[in-house]
Amino acid sequence: MPTPSDPQPNVRPRGSGPETAEAILDAAEEAFATQGFDGTAMRDVAARVGIRAPSLYNHFPSKAALYSAVLERGVGPVLQMLLQFVETADETAWEAGDLLEATLTHLESHPHLPRLISHETLAGGQRLVPVLRDWVGPVFAAAEQLVERGPAAERWQAEQRPLLVLAMYHVIVGYFTMAPLYREVTGRDLLAASALQHQRELLRTFIRVLFEGPKDKD
Repeated sequence: MPTPSDPQPNVRPRGSGPETAEAILDAAEEAFATQGFDGTAMRDVAARVGIRAPSLYNHFPSKAALYSAVLERGVGPVLQMLLQFVETADETAWEAGDLLEATLTHLESHPHLPRLISHETLAGGQRLVPVLRDWVGPVFAAAEQLVERGPAAERWQAEQRPLLVLAMYHVIVGYFTMAPLYREVTGRDLLAASALQHQRELLRTFIRVLFEGPKDKD
């Protein structure tokens, strides 16, 4: 079973030019997020970077390989952080400020990634299923075990506990997914530094509310 740190076949940039490869990944991440896999052509990505399509193939041999590389770069670090947390945390570890900060910082650097995942999910998730099964599945399972042995187990019913992890996923990822639409509707930029700081504070409170034990009664 692959882990987030395992290289995927044919997805790493080839040859020299790491800065160009990163620019390609940035452009592809935005293109796949807004147009989906089927709606994105390699020539479109090349045009965003300012290179010719044949040069793009020097870095990534196919659109599928480029898509996999975008997912690996975007999803892999987040899953590594989550997996490390759930493997080392104990029942007092719900004050996960460092994990939350690292996750938000990563998503700030890849603001199109949540939209890409949502786009793929709505399209049926055929290309995302292997990633979810092999990477996200073990993390969710470990996180659920952590909930079971933590203070939240005293507060939530057994059938509700697995949903806590899913709820946190939706709150964190959904914020970035909705940012473009929210800006169009309200004129407010959720990705501005001040808005992101408010979101950090809200999430810290949200984590405490979800995962703390029951309140003592007088």
